[in-house]
Amino acid sequence: MPFRPLAAEDLSALIEIQEEGAVAGLSHIFPQDRYPFQREVIFERWRRDLIDSTIHAYVSTDDSGALTGFAATRRNELLRFGTAVRLWDSGLATSLHDFVVEELRRTNADADHAFYWLRVFEENRRARRFYEKLGWTATDVRTRSTIEPHPNLLEYRFRPQGHALRERWT
Repeated sequence: MPFRPLAAEDLSALIEIQEEGAVAGLSHIFPQDRYPFQREVIFERWRRDLIDSTIHAYVSTDDSGALTGFAATRRNELLRFGTAVRLWDSGLATSLHDFVVEELRRTNADADHAFYWLRVFEENRRARRFYEKLGWTATDVRTRSTIEPHPNLLEYRFRPQGHALRERWT
C-alpha cells in the first residue's frame, strides 16, 4: 500500500478511520455511552498538526486512493498511529510502522536521538502487543490522557538501528 504525506482533504476520511478504530479498540477505556469519540476535538488536533512544522503526518492508501491508515511524528516521537479496522491483522500496521520508523530516521538524521518513543493507553493490550512484537520496550513512565476519563498512558521506547543494544527501560 502506498504511503504519502497527509493533506487537508484527507481529514474527514482520517477521522472516520480513527473513530472506527477507537470505538472498536478502546471502548473498554472510553465507554461510548459516557465518553463518546470526540470528533471535533480530534479533527482540530489533526488540523493543527497540518500547520505545525515539527509534526510530520502520513497516510496509507489502497490502490483506489482510499485512506487505510495514518501516522504522525514529532521529532523522535511516534505521536499518532492507526489503521482501518477492516485491515487489522492484514500486515498493513506493520508496513506502516516500518515506513514511519524509516521516516523518523530520515527526519532525525542530523539529531543524535538514542531512541524513539511513543505513549499508548496502558489498558490498550492490542496496541501494546503490537509495539512489543516490533521491538518497542515499555518504560515505567506513565502520564494521564488529556481526554476524559483521563486514563493512564504508558511510554514505550524503540532504539533505532546503529545504536547500542536495547536495554530494559526503567
